[in-house]
Amino acid sequence: MTTAQGTAPATTADSITLRARLSRMTRRGRGAQEDGGDRGIVSEHERGRGGVRASMGAIHVFLFAGLVVAGLGPLLWLAKAAVTPTQDTLTQPFALWPNGIDWANLEQAWNDIHIDQYFLNTIWVAAGSWFFQLLIATTAGYALSILRPKYAPVLNALVLATLFIPAVVLLVPLYLTILHPPLIDTSLLNTYWAVWLPAAANAFNILLVKRFFDGLPREVFEAARTDGAGPFRVFWSIVLPMSKPILGVVSVFAVIAAWKDFLWPLLVLPDPAVQPLSVRLPAVQSQTELDVFLAALAISTLIPVALFLVFQRLFLRGAGLGGAVKG
Repeated sequence: MTTAQGTAPATTADSITLRARLSRMTRRGRGAQEDGGDRGIVSEHERGRGGVRASMGAIHVFLFAGLVVAGLGPLLWLAKAAVTPTQDTLTQPFALWPNGIDWANLEQAWNDIHIDQYFLNTIWVAAGSWFFQLLIATTAGYALSILRPKYAPVLNALVLATLFIPAVVLLVPLYLTILHPPLIDTSLLNTYWAVWLPAAANAFNILLVKRFFDGLPREVFEAARTDGAGPFRVFWSIVLPMSKPILGVVSVFAVIAAWKDFLWPLLVLPDPAVQPLSVRLPAVQSQTELDVFLAALAISTLIPVALFLVFQRLFLRGAGLGGAVKG
């Protein structure tokens, strides 16, 4: 009892000293954060001055206007030119409809150039490319990241090595493969399979999805396996629902790449009846009026613009690729 009573005051003193040290450390940390928040090109005190505040406001307005002109300027001009007569576009390209709006350009582009047919062809090309790219990227990323067979490092290295091969080098081998596909006696030329299958083998998407799957919590997979879930059930019911951010990013990349691709569809789709907009529009440019051609270009940009407006959060939200669970 004497020993316990003798050590109690010392213990209390040590506790008070420790609390004081923690309090001082906390105050120092807060002071450092406050000092760091004021650091910058212009301090908070200088921002309070009228001249500095006005100058910074003018700089912000100038930068915002420059970004709007550089980013939206070409699209807005194309939208204006799509309903402007050819003579007005050539003589006064930046004037807002000096002789009125010609809505017939859109109708003529849709009917006479058969934009509706090529627009549907482009949707088929983009939809098939999106499906097969998403299928290959998710299954390959799942195998390399979650299943992890013994030869996974070798496969990962081989997939990474394909990124260093220029795309132009692969044109001839791919074309010969499409012309004489293995195990099939029928050529794939003038079929959308000739575009879908090569687009599916996208190493960048595979590595991107694998990197996202690496950040998923392994405890969830172990719990699912303990409950009797097989590899397919884990992939379909657990991995895919947790991977909506990366699925959206890969989807946007796949659709936009298929929408604007020109060289490969030109080689494997020589029949105009199955060609997409990216291939057919340059072919009809020489025999089409400028205003009608610009209207056709404006129509062809609708889907990419709509995709960006829908999925812009996936690009602006940096934490979307960091994993499904935080903390």
